[in-house]
Amino acid sequence: MQKRMADRLHDYWDAGIRGPDFVWAATGPALEAYSRYPVVKKANSPGEVMRVSEFLQHVRRLVVDFVVGRVLSETGGLEAVSGLDDITTYYLLHRYDFGMEPAPIGAVILYAVSCGLSDTTLTHQWDLLSRSASARDDDGAADEDDETEAADEGAKGDTARLKTWRQRTGKALGEDVPGRPAPLIDQIHRLMHLWAAGEVAPVDAYLDRRGLRRNALFPPLLQALIELSEAGSQERALLESLSNHVQNRGLAPDRVQPRFTGMED
Repeated sequence: MQKRMADRLHDYWDAGIRGPDFVWAATGPALEAYSRYPVVKKANSPGEVMRVSEFLQHVRRLVVDFVVGRVLSETGGLEAVSGLDDITTYYLLHRYDFGMEPAPIGAVILYAVSCGLSDTTLTHQWDLLSRSASARDDDGAADEDDETEAADEGAKGDTARLKTWRQRTGKALGEDVPGRPAPLIDQIHRLMHLWAAGEVAPVDAYLDRRGLRRNALFPPLLQALIELSEAGSQERALLESLSNHVQNRGLAPDRVQPRFTGMED
């Protein structure tokens, strides 16, 4: 499956295919590999049959990692996303295709399922999405019916959008809670709140406590967020000054960027 998809993904990307269409386009070549055999069994569970839904989950995640790899690095590749958590992966995928604008709920569900998540948990548990009032909530379970549900939900015209860093104000933002390590995107949003407050000491303390200076994914994620943010926005200004500070740890306190006020997201 991986061998069959590798060249196809590059071809689709070079052809300008983006968004949900890119995810769906990869399904055909992958199923060609799966359908060659009457039964496909799991290598790590001898005798256990791999269902089509499980196979497609692996396919979708491979496609997602390909796209996010392109967002994080010019050369892309699966190594670019190695170790990246699911929440941050979803955020980058959604942000790249839809920015901060409303996205069709069908695409949101497809992206969430592809990352092993659900739109409901992203909305209520992680406080990452803002759903339209007419959108229907469910139990958040991801299964083989999710693609049908995505199509049904999308037909209703429901939408969801990413919350801005300013809208994400939970006390636990960027902190580990039992069973839920802090996603990297949450840690960056926490840093943005600390940096906007205008004091460098809490920023450095958080960077050191979370080991972010040693995290190989942290610098490319910061750069990707800068490139995805709107030119002239407060978000970009904060990210750029924060990135400069991280690259220059010896920055004197009197040279720290002043607190940003009176600017729109």
